[in-house]
Amino acid sequence: MQKLVLASVFAMMWQTAAHADIYKCVDSQGRVTYTNDRSSARGCTPLSRDLPVSSIPSSGRPQTSSVPAPPAGAAATSFPRVTPDTQRERDDSRRRILMDELAAEEASLLEARKNLDEQESIRLGDERNYQKKLDRIQPFKDKVALHERNIEALRKEIGNLR
Repeated sequence: MQKLVLASVFAMMWQTAAHADIYKCVDSQGRVTYTNDRSSARGCTPLSRDLPVSSIPSSGRPQTSSVPAPPAGAAATSFPRVTPDTQRERDDSRRRILMDELAAEEASLLEARKNLDEQESIRLGDERNYQKKLDRIQPFKDKVALHERNIEALRKEIGNLR
């Protein structure tokens, strides 16, 4: 019983220490923002700790922000456009790079498989226990598996290109 009381007192102390002061700030244009940063809350009013605070905006009223919205139509015109020819060149360049990487990975896979086969054919004198041999060739198996996963990922990436 004493442990339960001690645990509940500790939990209450922890809860009160975990609460931060929240400040409501209204700028000269009437926009409302909330902050818990005391240094940026100059001239703001602290909220009462017994009020519930939610970081999820309610659906009933418009959400306000301290960042001004861009003028209507500005977002569409200020965003840089890429011509279809430029995009096609970029896609072709990306495809060439991926194909080069795929060829390099396939060559690395062949080399890794060759090294694994060599290691599997060798039996050292101190490997009377078969587990020692398995432990010795495991890094070679891991390298083969890594190259196989890389090849699979590159083929998937190439398949996703337009």
